[in-house]
Amino acid sequence: MKILFYCAWGIIYKELLRFVKQKSRFLSALVRPLLWLFIFSSGFKMALGLAIIPPYETYITYETYIVPGLIGMILLFNGMQSSLTMLFDREMGSMKILLSSHISRNYLLFCKMFATAIVSCIQSMAFLFIAYCYGIEMEIWAYVLVLPVILFTSIILNALALFISSVIKQLENFAAVMNFVIFPMFFLSSALYPLWKMKDSSVFLYSLSSYNPFTHIVEFIRFTLYLKFDSSLLFIIVFLFVSSLSLAFMGYKSKKTGSK
Repeated sequence: MKILFYCAWGIIYKELLRFVKQKSRFLSALVRPLLWLFIFSSGFKMALGLAIIPPYETYITYETYIVPGLIGMILLFNGMQSSLTMLFDREMGSMKILLSSHISRNYLLFCKMFATAIVSCIQSMAFLFIAYCYGIEMEIWAYVLVLPVILFTSIILNALALFISSVIKQLENFAAVMNFVIFPMFFLSSALYPLWKMKDSSVFLYSLSSYNPFTHIVEFIRFTLYLKFDSSLLFIIVFLFVSSLSLAFMGYKSKKTGSK
């Protein structure tokens, strides 16, 4: 049991140390959502009218609407970046040694996902602080409750990213594959505009967005930030959590089997 604890702490410590040393990683994670919040929203808010939809009880500004989606952006890009470091570690880093040890591979992968989720929490709370200074305020309990939600949903995206990294044979193909995953997941979601807006222009794109896991993650964060509860949304998130972990574990299990 002590070995498992030290192993988990070592993985988390290494991820946090990497995060502290790579200050550009922290800044780049904030630049993307802040560009949308400060610049793009100025133009989009004139073109997009927002109706009163759950969890909102009154009309809101476009900047307020996109905050949960921009948190999701941080989690999504962080998960994909973490899976890239996993590719390096798997081939020539510490994870290569750990994955070949007697410690459960699933346990090691979950520790890696949990460590990345902690970093995502730090970045997301920094973004929420900047948004608060910008005038987008939430209730104090919303900031408290959204922390475990961000941690939980970040693990889902990290698991999906690890599954994708498990099927990539060459490191050179990673960027190309990620572009075909990140951008469709982000733009075919409710992160930047309500789904009913998309339905007005294309029913097909609306259907794709409705089945997009990222849409449900963004909505889960959105409902939490406004202290609303949706049981069906919670069920979907739990299902995504279990299924994404299963995919990540199976992806690396098959890789291990194939290497023998």
